[in-house]
Amino acid sequence: MLRTRLSSDLKEAMKSKDMVRVSTLRLICAAIKDRDIDARAAECEEAGCEGVTESEIRAILTRMIKQRRDSARSYEEGGRPELAAQERAEIAVIQTYLPKQLSEAEVQRAVASAIVETGASSVRDMGRVMAHLKARHTGQMDFAKAGACLKEAFR
Repeated sequence: MLRTRLSSDLKEAMKSKDMVRVSTLRLICAAIKDRDIDARAAECEEAGCEGVTESEIRAILTRMIKQRRDSARSYEEGGRPELAAQERAEIAVIQTYLPKQLSEAEVQRAVASAIVETGASSVRDMGRVMAHLKARHTGQMDFAKAGACLKEAFR
């Protein structure tokens, strides 16, 4: 389970005094805990009271990477290469907890398969296809690129 792996890796990083890894793992755990609290508040009214699922954790990690890429780009443009390097170091740590990214060809095949499986026939069906892709490939692909590929498929 990803949550257990994150916790044990945090302990290991603390023992080895790897401060970049420690701070990044703490940020990840805090983001997951925040999402757990939100999920419990919503679900406890219904009865579930679980927490976030593995796919939701992967989505959190994917968002964290996107945020750091945007920050690194901003720092580069602002003449702060040391801060950009720090953001990239955090990206490297976060990526170790995500599945291998699909290649461009694999993304195209996944999009084509999703179109067939959902029975999509036009751009109006894009939301349904993207939901299908997110359910199956969270953390494995850049959905902005998948969206562009999907639009191209409907042309």
